[in-house]
Parts: sequence; C-alpha cells; structure tokens
Amino acid sequence: MVKVWFITGCSTGFGKLLAQELLKTSAQVVATARNEAALVDLKGINDKNLLTLPLDVTKPEQISAALEKVKAKFGRVDVLVNNAGYGMVGAVEESDMASIQRMFNTNVFGLMAVTQATLPIMRAQKSGHIINLSSAAGVVGTPGFGIYNSTKFAVEGMSEALAGEVAHLGIKVTIIEPGPFRTDFAGRSLDTMEKIIPDYADSVGKTREFIANIEGKQAGDPVKAVKMIIELVENEKPPLRLPMGNWAVDRIKAKIAHWGKEVESLEQWARSADFS
Repeated sequence: MVKVWFITGCSTGFGKLLAQELLKTSAQVVATARNEAALVDLKGINDKNLLTLPLDVTKPEQISAALEKVKAKFGRVDVLVNNAGYGMVGAVEESDMASIQRMFNTNVFGLMAVTQATLPIMRAQKSGHIINLSSAAGVVGTPGFGIYNSTKFAVEGMSEALAGEVAHLGIKVTIIEPGPFRTDFAGRSLDTMEKIIPDYADSVGKTREFIANIEGKQAGDPVKAVKMIIELVENEKPPLRLPMGNWAVDRIKAKIAHWGKEVESLEQWARSADFS
C-alpha cells in the first residue's frame, strides 16, 4: 500500500531531505513548514504525490487546517514525522524564560498538538506510525544543553507512554535519537543565549566551544539517516527507540552502563524507603 507521510519542519535538515527521498518513491508526501515558500525545492520531483502546506506547530488553527487539506487530498495519514524543532546553547541560569517557553512551545507542545490532532485519523484507520525526532540529548544531559535536553527528555517520556497507549490500536511509535549530523542544527537552527556567566566557563564553556567548531564537521550523514527512517517504517516490528550514529550509540550505552551501576550501588538503601 502507498503510504501518506505527514512531515513537520521541512524547510531544512532532516525534514527536507526526508521529503526529497520519499518523493523519489511512490510515497505520498505532505511537507510542511512555517514558511511554505521554503518548500519550493521540493517542487518538480514528483508533484502529483506532493502537498506542501504552511504549518507553524505552535498554532492549533494551522494544524487543524493542514490536516483537513491532507484528508481532502489523500484521505489518510499513515506516517506522522514530528521533525519541527531547534536547539539551544546556554547554562540553565543563563537562559531567559521567554526563550525557554518559546523552545518548549515548538519542541514539546507543538509536537504534542500535532500528535493529538493526527491520532483520531490513525485510530479510525486502525493503523499508523508516529515518528518523533528526539536526540541523543533526549537521553544524556550535557552542561549547556539543559533547556534543549529538557525538551527532548519530555518528548522521550511522552512517546514511551504513547506507544503503550496506542499499540493495541495498530499504531506504532518510534523515537529517533540522532547524534551530531551535518545539517544546519549547529547553525540557523540553534538559539544561543547571549548572557554568559563566567562561573560556567569550565562546564558550559566547553559546550559553546564544541558547537562553535563542529559546523560542517559532524560525522552523521543526514541522507543515510533519512533512508534509515524510510526503512524503519517498512519494518513490521519497528523499535521504540532508534539511536543514529556512533556518537549517539556510544553516549547512550555509556549512560545506561553508568546508570545501572549507580542503581546497583544504591539498591539496598533505595529499597529501604518502603513501609516495612
């Protein structure tokens, strides 16, 4: 069966590349972006299978309008890819509340709103696959990424619970956890806090330096990543989580190992908290 893909954040990065790769196949693609003009590069590949729409995920009325147009043109949504989002660098103390709220509105609340609006379609179909773009930063916290980490940790928790809620309805959920990929994440898709507190130079300063020097040098190949996502959807039993790239796999494995040892070292004490 030809699948209908609904993808947010297609102006650049994974979203645009995924749409481009899908349009080379028989898939029907709904590509969205806050500025629809940014989707012009997708025209001419396979226009009969393409629907481009303006969508700011922080605006519920745009979400509803977009899905009505999708149903009118294609009649269904088989794969939802929640890709819209951006990063932030700065210590927790350095981050102003307006920036924090703006990031949560996009990375968390916008993702949740699009998911809620799409679920009735998938429930009626008794099928569907929701793919949420998280990050290795959704598993491992890093000084200087505290706010970004918190948004991706939220996506991880919601997605894990959602997977259990919808599995019996024929709906699958997968969390994508990339490490550094050669997209524009470290460029235009990154919000950098202007306030710098000298006391954080030895912790957050290292992250600022890392970000300043990684652009264009990331090990992750974004084309390979989007092809993995396409392959994932064809899997009858897709994983709940898919780390991407050596950096992500190594960081996540190290976190799991450290966490396991920590729990074991505290186990007797931890268990003593229950009533006797």
